[in-house]
Amino acid sequence: MKVLTVEQVIELHTRLIQATGGLDGVRDVGLIESSLSSAFSTYFGVEKYPSIEEKAARLCYSLVNNHAFLDGNKRIGVFVMIIFLELNGIVLNQTDEEVVKLGLGVASSELDYDAILEYIRNH
Repeated sequence: MKVLTVEQVIELHTRLIQATGGLDGVRDVGLIESSLSSAFSTYFGVEKYPSIEEKAARLCYSLVNNHAFLDGNKRIGVFVMIIFLELNGIVLNQTDEEVVKLGLGVASSELDYDAILEYIRNH
């Protein structure tokens, strides 16, 4: 399984901000680390999120809600989810509008981890 590092996520954020606008910068690198590690956490040796899809949903949820960046937290959360899935051979069939609705829904607490996972499985 291919994973993203903190440095790669920060670089992706910088490129995303350059392409879409907003304020570049990290508010708290520890929150990025926490978001990434949460997707790979174990409980008594058992993975909490065993599938690639589950890990991707957790990455999205954590990055959107942890607000590790000065701006673009919704965008980077969804973008990292998509990149992680693609790195691991899963390409979602989705429209730009669906991607935006996903990010907004997660940020507003209308969509939780389970809803993100369902979104991934349906796309």
